[in-house]
Amino acid sequence: MKYLVSFLLVFCLFSCQQESQVEQDIEKIEVDFTVERFDKAFGNATPDELPKLKAAFPFMFPKQYPDEFWEARMQDTLQQQLMTESSQIFDDFSQEKDDITRLFKHVKYYFPEFRIPRVITTTSSVDYRNKVIVTDTLVLISIDTYLGKDHKFYDGISTYLKANFERNQMVVDLAAAYAEKQAYQTARKTLLDEMIYYGKQLYFKDMMIPFVSDADKIGYTEMQLEWAVENEWFIWNYFIGEELLYDTNAKLPSRFINPAPFSKFYLEQVDNESPGRVGQFIGWQIVKSYMANNDVTIKSMLTAEPLEIFNNSKYKPKDNG
Repeated sequence: MKYLVSFLLVFCLFSCQQESQVEQDIEKIEVDFTVERFDKAFGNATPDELPKLKAAFPFMFPKQYPDEFWEARMQDTLQQQLMTESSQIFDDFSQEKDDITRLFKHVKYYFPEFRIPRVITTTSSVDYRNKVIVTDTLVLISIDTYLGKDHKFYDGISTYLKANFERNQMVVDLAAAYAEKQAYQTARKTLLDEMIYYGKQLYFKDMMIPFVSDADKIGYTEMQLEWAVENEWFIWNYFIGEELLYDTNAKLPSRFINPAPFSKFYLEQVDNESPGRVGQFIGWQIVKSYMANNDVTIKSMLTAEPLEIFNNSKYKPKDNG
């Protein structure tokens, strides 16, 4: 027995040293970019300066909107208030830039073809469905969606949605946008398909933003994450017992995958205590198990089919009961 313990200690030490070396190599990667504050530039501009602004940021001015539209927007009281408030709260963007830099370094390490994009902050009239937009050359961040969950601009938005309108979620949402670009499956028909798809994205966050807590990666409070961890066996056995894994019922994503105030087991006490999106959490654990038990790269995992991942994951949650 003592030899087994010694072996495990040596193995853990070796694994930690490997992870530490990877992080040291990542830290050496050169990443250079400037955060371009379009929100401030537009907020401080006059109609006479519009041509100059359009020349600097042509992609911010869709051609279907005439100059009169943008001139009116510059002088709109509500827009001015939104831009002023956002620019003041994010007057110092240094912490966010540091986090984005660390994210870019990790992406560059695992995806050497990655090219550092232009990073531009803007406002979007609190378009929380598009908090971050990513292309091959651009990152657009709507900073008015990160002013703090209790901000007056968010009155009327559901509590479970605005819970993550916090500035520390910015780098998480950016990592999620890159994960979505990299994750691929031929179909997302069953609950298992959906779980694996989001599990891939959460594992991507594990690798790209290891400096962020697991709770923040999935957008949970610490208490919500603790509930999910403690009830992992129950959730999994509920899915198995109800034969939901291969079920194609269109209502399942709204019950267990999509943002919601709670997950819908149709068990009153459980529903009242559970966080939403527990299917994403289980998918995360399956992908973690798959990566731990198979010698595959993150790139190959992101494009692997759900059944391949599930069948080779050796996933088996522990009964904490």
